[in-house]
Amino acid sequence: MNQLIRKKDNGRIKVITGLRRSGKSYLLFTLYRQYLLENGIGEDQIVGLALDEIDNAKYCNPFELNKVIKERMPDQNKRYYVFIDEIQFVTEVPNPYLDNPDEKITFIDVILGLMKLPNTDIYVTGSNSKMLSSDILTQFRDRGDEIRVNPLSFAEVYEHYQGDKRGAWRDYYTYGGMPLVWTLESHEERSRYLWDLFNRTYIKDVLERHQVNNDEEVLEILLNVLASGIGSLTNPKRLSDTFASERQIRIAPDTIDRYIGFFMEAFLIQKAERYDVKGRKYIRTPVKYYYSDPGLRNARLGFRQLEETHLMENVLYNDLVRRGFDVDVGVVEQNTRDDTGKKIRRQLEVDFVVNRGDERYYIQSALSIADPDRREQEIASLIKIPDSFKKMVVIKDYVKPWRDDHGIQYVGIEDFLLDEGLISQ
Repeated sequence: MNQLIRKKDNGRIKVITGLRRSGKSYLLFTLYRQYLLENGIGEDQIVGLALDEIDNAKYCNPFELNKVIKERMPDQNKRYYVFIDEIQFVTEVPNPYLDNPDEKITFIDVILGLMKLPNTDIYVTGSNSKMLSSDILTQFRDRGDEIRVNPLSFAEVYEHYQGDKRGAWRDYYTYGGMPLVWTLESHEERSRYLWDLFNRTYIKDVLERHQVNNDEEVLEILLNVLASGIGSLTNPKRLSDTFASERQIRIAPDTIDRYIGFFMEAFLIQKAERYDVKGRKYIRTPVKYYYSDPGLRNARLGFRQLEETHLMENVLYNDLVRRGFDVDVGVVEQNTRDDTGKKIRRQLEVDFVVNRGDERYYIQSALSIADPDRREQEIASLIKIPDSFKKMVVIKDYVKPWRDDHGIQYVGIEDFLLDEGLISQ
């Protein structure tokens, strides 16, 4: 809401993106609309169309869309606020004024035409990141602002949770932050809703958009494999080998990579690259994949693999991204010698290298550090980092934030998620 309010009437297209059913339409058509009405904008000045509704199906044709919007803005002396929901449903059609059949009219042409009108402020939502590709942003002439809507954070859920923080944490890493989940009460209702989202919305969208109906089984298996391996290093070659060895299905790494791209475009999956902290360079492979919502991940696996250590890492990743950080997986190389004196090179992992502007933080995720040996293992990589940026260990145990002799801060997971200021203290 704050981003929308700041960007109001700035002459740029406001593009609201995110996972389907994460609240984009509610943000725009309910919350922001109410804000406009309360600040002097008339009902007739708000022109809204939801393109995923059957009554508006004909407006998925760009000519029809352009026509109906302009019909609803009859007064050139009034300022209009145009809301178009799920704009990726607009189809491409041949340009009837050109002989070349490859020349298509798209939603981009509609938006660019509306931008030329001096009395419009344009907002669109979309559930597919391809609408924000570099080519499309270039065609928008750098006049588009992205506003990402994520599933509810732990802090947002806890604000209305009936119970203590530990209960809220347990329910959150189990059911995630899809808004409608928190209007349901029983496990059966929540699990059914999340499962239906996958089968009736997300998978259906991917199959229809990319025309890969023949590989539906492969897509389903791949989603399950990624769900089982959140927080684990992998790459398309390893995943291809898994298909061959465990499922007796031969599928090329390039195809695996393309299918993962489909999931990322739909905002279901996010990728964390590996970063060599000492060498200050990215390592191309392997990488880590995280689900954009832990509840959807758990539904994929029938709520059978609720490993708190991996889910905690997934939740931390999502929350850091939501706060506007760039998040990578860190690697710290260490040269040591074995018992015979032979040199060996070890790679120590930092769960998250977190950047925003000139800020940087190194964060480890750990269920517990009660055992001294376990604590030493968790902080080994942090100690070897040769710079003075802040280092943290986020643990499941409820503890008052404290620092050790190395300057490493320890904080409980609930406090970290509820107090965004802790990371910079």
